[in-house]
Amino acid sequence: MTTQTQQTLQTLRPPQTTPIALAPMAGVTDLPFRVICRELGADYTVSEMVSAKALLFRNPKTFAMLEVDPREHPVAIQLFGSVPEELARGAKIVAEHGADIIDFNMGCPVHKIVANGEGSALMKDPERAYACLAALVDAVDLPVTVKFRAGWDEEHRNAVEIAQLAEKAGVAAVAVHGRTRGQFYSGRADWDIIRQVKEAVSIPVLGNGDVFSAQDALDLLEASHCDGIMIARGAQGNPWIFREVKAALAGLPIPPVTLEERFTMVRRHLRDLIAFKGEKVAIREMRHHGACYFTGLPHSARYRNVINQCLTRDAFEQVLEEYEGELEKGE
Repeated sequence: MTTQTQQTLQTLRPPQTTPIALAPMAGVTDLPFRVICRELGADYTVSEMVSAKALLFRNPKTFAMLEVDPREHPVAIQLFGSVPEELARGAKIVAEHGADIIDFNMGCPVHKIVANGEGSALMKDPERAYACLAALVDAVDLPVTVKFRAGWDEEHRNAVEIAQLAEKAGVAAVAVHGRTRGQFYSGRADWDIIRQVKEAVSIPVLGNGDVFSAQDALDLLEASHCDGIMIARGAQGNPWIFREVKAALAGLPIPPVTLEERFTMVRRHLRDLIAFKGEKVAIREMRHHGACYFTGLPHSARYRNVINQCLTRDAFEQVLEEYEGELEKGE
């Protein structure tokens, strides 16, 4: 086992601390956002899901998703697929591109993914799920983790079985989203299923689902006794949630996010996205990010509509200047 692998495993279960990670989100956890979250306290981050098959076909857009910034280590690249041999070959490619962890997607509920037997559909086929995980573990000298859901639906809640198979395959840690595939993102996450998984395996278990504040994180830890937390939608527009959770865990006051800090972050996020993806793509993606950053602010609905019309960086920044000025005046 390499020194790098040992250090990464220590991140997954550091002594007397609780790792707080950025969960993978398609269209969200690209390199610029991962760096931001690391700077604000995330112990590690997970990329958008990457198709193992697309890597084997040398798809340029897919390879671009493997880029890792030196500031974000440790970082996990998440693979998806359902063919063990393809996943093993894809994992080797990922390892060559600087990832510290390889995460396997068994939680995506989107139809086009599950229709191919990938993502959360693998929870319906535990034998194939095990084969995929074992292939990944055998392929690389990196920690392999897996993120899955409570089950396929309410009648098939087999997270405990999947976790035990993952442990048998040699997986270093599991992350459990407390919703079934049938729920998608509706209803409440069931934190008790995370507790059940924690009691059933000896490897680290990270809990995921409905963590939108530091108090939510504390409540999840108390309810499930999990080893760490993965934050997904709660980090969109609020990357400060990582420092807030860290403060709460340490029993320290939670630092407020000032208006200046919020708008400075939106501008930084815009700048970094443009540098990484180009202005046209960055502006399109920042419409969503901007809407998340504005959530809870006065007049946010009106300004969300305005930024959805922006086509250039100058137009976007002008909207930010106008909105910030309006809020500073208390209008």
